[in-house]
Amino acid sequence: MKINRRLVLLVTVPLVVAVTFAVLALAPATQQALQANRLTAMVDVASSASQLTHHLQRERAAATALVSTQGDPEAFRETSSATDKSVARFRSELGQLSSVPGSAQNALDRIDRFIDEMPSLRAQVRSGGSTVTALTFGYRIVIADLIDYRDGIAQADGVDADVADRIRAAAAISRASEHMGQQQVAVMKAQATGGFTEASKRTFDATRIGYTEATGSLFDLGPQQWRTWLERTLSGPKALEARRLEDTVSRTAPDEELTVDPEKWQKASADRLTLLRSVEGRIDDSVLKTVTETRTSLAWLAGAEVALVLLTLIGAVVVAIRLGRVMIRRLRDLRNAAHEVAHTGLPRVMTELSQPGALSGATPEQVAERSGNPVKTTGLDEIGEVGEAFNAVHHEAVRLAAQQAHIHEQFAETLVGVARRGAQLTTVMVSELDMVQRDEADPERMKTLFALDHLAIRMERNTNNLLVLGGYGHGRVRSADISCSTVIVAAAQQIERFDRVSLGVIESGIGIAARVVHDVAHILAELLDNATRFSPPDKQVGVAVWRLWDRAVVQIVDEGVGITAERRANLNKGLLEPKSGIGDVRSMGLHVVARLAARHGIVVELRDSSGPGTIAEVTLPANVLAAAPQEATPRPQGSLAGERPGVRYETPRPITGPGQFSRRTNAGAGTPGGRNGIGRNGDAAESGDYNPAGAGAQGSNGSHGSNGSAGSNGSTATQENPSPQGDDRAGATAPSQHPVHAEPVSRIAGVSSSGLPLRQRNTPKQWPTLGKRDGADQRSGAAPKPSPRRRDSRQVSDVLAAYAQGINRSTSHRGRSATDDDTQRSKK
Repeated sequence: MKINRRLVLLVTVPLVVAVTFAVLALAPATQQALQANRLTAMVDVASSASQLTHHLQRERAAATALVSTQGDPEAFRETSSATDKSVARFRSELGQLSSVPGSAQNALDRIDRFIDEMPSLRAQVRSGGSTVTALTFGYRIVIADLIDYRDGIAQADGVDADVADRIRAAAAISRASEHMGQQQVAVMKAQATGGFTEASKRTFDATRIGYTEATGSLFDLGPQQWRTWLERTLSGPKALEARRLEDTVSRTAPDEELTVDPEKWQKASADRLTLLRSVEGRIDDSVLKTVTETRTSLAWLAGAEVALVLLTLIGAVVVAIRLGRVMIRRLRDLRNAAHEVAHTGLPRVMTELSQPGALSGATPEQVAERSGNPVKTTGLDEIGEVGEAFNAVHHEAVRLAAQQAHIHEQFAETLVGVARRGAQLTTVMVSELDMVQRDEADPERMKTLFALDHLAIRMERNTNNLLVLGGYGHGRVRSADISCSTVIVAAAQQIERFDRVSLGVIESGIGIAARVVHDVAHILAELLDNATRFSPPDKQVGVAVWRLWDRAVVQIVDEGVGITAERRANLNKGLLEPKSGIGDVRSMGLHVVARLAARHGIVVELRDSSGPGTIAEVTLPANVLAAAPQEATPRPQGSLAGERPGVRYETPRPITGPGQFSRRTNAGAGTPGGRNGIGRNGDAAESGDYNPAGAGAQGSNGSHGSNGSAGSNGSTATQENPSPQGDDRAGATAPSQHPVHAEPVSRIAGVSSSGLPLRQRNTPKQWPTLGKRDGADQRSGAAPKPSPRRRDSRQVSDVLAAYAQGINRSTSHRGRSATDDDTQRSKK
């Protein structure tokens, strides 16, 4: 999980727990507030029930008067109309109730049924079909249910004891009023019948007792103020008149005629009921006010608690978000800085430090200080400490990299110093060899001297490798472009088994620019050396060259065991992206090749061959190529199968040895002169082709011989290889022919998939190759070697003398050239 999600989870869990407990704590207060709200609604309905009770009492009195012929229908109609309005109000408020206690709900159900039956009861009153007893009983039942409802709401859940007493006291005043109403009807009934009976008399007395008990309950349950209200209200003249008439009626015995006037009684009792209704209304308002105040206080309390919890929750969330955002932002900045350092900054610094001269004289500590601090998130908390620790790690990494770069520079300087000393020693050795060769006339010793000369060439290549690894070049630049075939021959002469290199298809007109001749020759020499080292000693290494649009491709094909795909991929990656360090000693040659190729934009790639072995493909870009200085010899038509029509090809010479080109000393950068057959002035000055088995020399008259030497009289003499038995006579190596190979055709015309030229059956071989090394028999199928022509000692002496003179002239010319170069360099 991301850190922001973890922080959200870390804050959410305790908040959820806190909210849960807060809800549980708020539940009672909320419940009390809801109960107070329901109680307020029930008390409001109770006020409507009290008013409905009063109107039913008036309607009952009017109905009793109408039935007993003591009243008129108009009074009954007015009271009925007032009752209907009260019923409508009662029912509208009754619909707002959500829950009612069980006893109160039963009373409401009976009230609802009576209201539905009121039209039939009124019809009976109007028609006179109902008795006074039945009539008064019906009204008495519904009024009792209304009073029971008022008394029942005191049993609702959550009602405070004081509030419940007040509700019961309000019900008591309603009950007292009902007793007065029943008393009114009982007297009116007695007046209609001519006096009290025993039963009606007991009913009258019961109403007086009930009123007294009801008012006593009011005084006991209600506050003192309510008693004051009742006493003051009933102390007026109307109340006193009603009480006087009540006392007169109470003194009337059964079966005696009532002396009280019916109209006065109806008016006095009606006034007393009105007075009681006023007190009852004030008490209902007091109860409603008390309940409303209780509901308001509980609602405010519950609201305050809820608001407090919400504010606490919101505050906790806000604080968590602010702190979390700051923490997440700092962690994100730390992460971004770490990513930038790991993937961009530190690799860039490492790349810069890997370049030669990156330190510019600064110490590793100064380089580390100069790199600065990548992480700006610091402080006294843990995140700041991590940032400071990361800065310390970055500082130490840069310091170590700078120290490593310093060590590499010192090592590179050591390599360059060793290479220059080795070059000086090689130059001295070459000079000594030249002096010895100048005075040597023994062919066997000359063979040994030229073998040492070849060894000096290989030593020079190793010295050049050290210079390249140290960050320097060869220190030599040619003045003229030369052909690609000449560069290949020069490269082959720098390896040990030069006789195993076989030139294949070489397209004419491909030259190498003078400024990159030595680097290209060095690249090809390293690749040829690898090919000859890691292939069977009796197999040839083929070289082919052709144009590909504006580029040129050189393929070197061997017949070794090959390399695995994984290792080939790693080697190709190293060839495309040369390492800054010294590299693996086992693949130092390829490391040098990669550096030289990257210097000139040359692409070197190792490929898998269709047969055994490996193909090394060198792609020379347009900036490396130049026009060949000499014209190529066109091949006969149809000489090679698959050659591209209209393209001219060179006929390569056999590679015979390091003496094919003149050796000239290079004075630049302390490195030995070019002993790879490429002169300092760009001249491909050919002397007698050298073979360790038999050396040729140029005669005094300057005539040129191939694989042979010209005598003092200018005639061309041919030397042959010595016989395996060690014959000391010189001889010429007979050219051998390539065997016929049936190879698949590649995508390049005239070249097989292995990079060698295609051959047709029964087609004469075009290029001679050498036989086995050290005078061994040539491969089967080759032409028989001609028998050597014997010479006497005088002829041999003349030949060696001529060769010595030619070497002496070449050495003198080289010395003069070196002096001239030194003079030109000093002038510059």
